[in-house]
Amino acid sequence: MTTDSISALFASAASEKHSGYVIRSVDVKRVYKMGDSETHALRGVTLDIERGEYMSIMGPSGSGKSTYFNMIGGLDKPTSGKVYIDQVDIAQLDPRELAWLRCRKVGYIFQSFNLIQVMSCIENVMLPMAFAGLDAEESRDKAMDILEQVGLGDRALHKPQEMSGGQQQRVAIARALANSPVILLADEPTGNLDLRTGEEIIDLFVMLRDTLGVTIISATHDLKMLKASDRVVWIDDGLVTKVTTPEEMDISVADVH
Repeated sequence: MTTDSISALFASAASEKHSGYVIRSVDVKRVYKMGDSETHALRGVTLDIERGEYMSIMGPSGSGKSTYFNMIGGLDKPTSGKVYIDQVDIAQLDPRELAWLRCRKVGYIFQSFNLIQVMSCIENVMLPMAFAGLDAEESRDKAMDILEQVGLGDRALHKPQEMSGGQQQRVAIARALANSPVILLADEPTGNLDLRTGEEIIDLFVMLRDTLGVTIISATHDLKMLKASDRVVWIDDGLVTKVTTPEEMDISVADVH
């Protein structure tokens, strides 16, 4: 399948009924086998995520949270069940189609930033665009626009080691936005940041959701991030155990400072 036909597949599916859901997972199970041993990382997760939603996912270590992230990011396939992105069953995609999905539909943000240290800020942001086939001039112009959006237009030529942790996280967010994804997956995005800087990153996520309509899914234990979310999902022992709103959780101002 060509790049244009893959793009057309997702565009057509997204326009169909229920297109308000950007991600739908239906009874998703993931079993890892090693010899005679089996580990049930996911035991049947069913969850619909709306387009433009800001969702936080919580769960203890080993709960299946990271495995679910890998499923909806196209990094792994379920043992059984279905994962749909824009109404396309991504388990049915071949490696080329999955690569297209990961490059253009999903942006990844990591706790440790994962920036390339020898590249400047703008070069880090341009890199995914090169993989998507954009030419250098178009990539540079688009990268500069995104850096302006995240407040780093004046730092475009700086390298990561010349920037603060909060600035590096903003570069990582800009890189995740490089190919205009519909989904941002953020793994503990404030985990390595101080309180004030973490609040700035949360405010940036809210701005991106409101201005770009991007769907943000964050794995976090940060109460401030939970407060800013539309919904909070708990995963424990491979199952969704609770879905709630910050208001229902009654997170107070005192809790988040």
